[in-house]
Amino acid sequence: MSDSGNQSCLMGAQDTFSFLMCVFHAWEAWAGIGQLEDYLSVLEYLLWVFTPLAVVFILPFIIVILIYLSILFLHVYKRKNQLREAYCNNLWDGARKTLATLWDGHGAIWHGYEIHGMEKIPDEGAALIVYYHGAIPIDYYYFLANVIIQKGRPCHSVADHLLFKIPGFKLLLEVFSVIHGPQEECVRALRSGHLLGISPGGVREALLSDETYPLVWGKRTGFAQVAIDSQVPVIPMFTQNVREGFRSLGTLRFFRWLYERFRLPIAPVYGGFPVKFRTFLGDPIPYDSNVNAAELADKVQQAVQSLIDQHQQIPGNILRALMERFHRKHKSG
Repeated sequence: MSDSGNQSCLMGAQDTFSFLMCVFHAWEAWAGIGQLEDYLSVLEYLLWVFTPLAVVFILPFIIVILIYLSILFLHVYKRKNQLREAYCNNLWDGARKTLATLWDGHGAIWHGYEIHGMEKIPDEGAALIVYYHGAIPIDYYYFLANVIIQKGRPCHSVADHLLFKIPGFKLLLEVFSVIHGPQEECVRALRSGHLLGISPGGVREALLSDETYPLVWGKRTGFAQVAIDSQVPVIPMFTQNVREGFRSLGTLRFFRWLYERFRLPIAPVYGGFPVKFRTFLGDPIPYDSNVNAAELADKVQQAVQSLIDQHQQIPGNILRALMERFHRKHKSG
């Protein structure tokens, strides 16, 4: 209603009700209530469109929250048990087993997590476990939890140096024996009889691999030299559908350039989908004094690739991986 119309309405009001109605219409026109309804309709449409997109980017942060909750638990556990430290050589065993149980439960509920070939992990003695690195290696966390629960021993791990710079992570990395990865330190851990897990592709593979599951190892042979120097077997490992659980935008040209130019792994990760996860352990590759690092690295890469070829349908598909929660077929032909 126009201003002149409002004035004539007010002047021509014959009773109180008519006057109040004119005042309401005048206020409605002044406040733009009619346009507000249009704005709300547009807002509702935008929420409908973008809510699913927001969810797939929010879910990965839930994993970060779970990790920080694990760290919080360790701090509480440390304070509670600090008086026993002088009398107990395995202060953190209870904390490790508790967190392993929680993470194993998360894997079982959210991903129906299974592990095949656990008998290939030795109950005692050293072995180097080499695995494919997903966008977020949550499958490896589940594997570590299963080693603690089923084998009663921890598995040391090699992680990128950036992980050691994340605020609050120091205690978690110490308790679960995560190392930066100099070859000498890796050899020391293996010669001490520990299990050691490493992904030759590392952050690069996490960012630049995709649903076709290419191994992004380049010509890296350091892990093979560690196995040779330690004289231990190498156990290949791969988790089915790990790229359908979480995916990275690192293959986009801009994020790839950032990583290649500045070594900044800041590509967004999305997902958190409750797809089926199955971890497969291959046959151990025994130590052979006649094999050099390059030859062993090639042999291990072929073993991991064989697990991918055998157990992963390529290209990966999120809907298919979700449906695998409801049937037991590992890979359709």
